[in-house]
Amino acid sequence: MAKKVVATLQGGAGSKKMTKVVKMVKSAKSGAYVFEEKVMNAEEVEGFLKK
Repeated sequence: MAKKVVATLQGGAGSKKMTKVVKMVKSAKSGAYVFEEKVMNAEEVEGFLKK
């Protein structure tokens, strides 16, 4: 299944480079750390990590 996702993200001449970003965030409700995952354009990664 992972091969299909990678092939989908890389396919096409007009496609942008996609990156999977995993960020560890402290939950306000429980105080425990949770992981937030998102697939986005490579240019948007810095903004996502600074939030």
